[in-house]
Amino acid sequence: MTDFLQAQPDGVILAMDQMSLYFQATMTRVWAKRGQTPTILRVATQRDYVHFYGALNVSNGHQIALTLPQQTGEMTCYFLDHLQACYPGRALFILWDRATWHKGETVRTYLEQHSHILTLHFPPGSPQLNPQEHVWESARDAVSHNHTYTDFPALVKAFSQYLSQTLFQFEWLEHYAPPILFTV
Repeated sequence: MTDFLQAQPDGVILAMDQMSLYFQATMTRVWAKRGQTPTILRVATQRDYVHFYGALNVSNGHQIALTLPQQTGEMTCYFLDHLQACYPGRALFILWDRATWHKGETVRTYLEQHSHILTLHFPPGSPQLNPQEHVWESARDAVSHNHTYTDFPALVKAFSQYLSQTLFQFEWLEHYAPPILFTV
């Protein structure tokens, strides 16, 4: 990453991932005063869902997210187009997982045609290394766990607003970089 920023001082480093938001509430523990029942959750029987593509700018904590109909190579390329529109004329360094659609023919061809986009896969089975996973966790905790929304579009809107209005600071390098990088 340091080499990327030295070669591309205006470059942007993004951690990218996808997730699915379901209308059916996921339940987590909640605190309540002793003897008082917390809010009752009504569970929707609909299995409505939407896919989110997200990219976290690891330098400033800004989140870019889109809802898309599928998690495929074509949708990944569409999202990469969107990222380029958000950062026009800038080189992009994308950190992402090893989802099959990230390594497929469609995405490989796209990346060959866009040499200003570099990618690096996280190690297998290491979601904790991806800052975007922490963004999803934060958004779920704030919006969709234990939710009481009665219509799915309202939940999607609230989730999207949370993503766009929150800065996600994650000291990724401090957590996971080798200690030698921080010694004097």
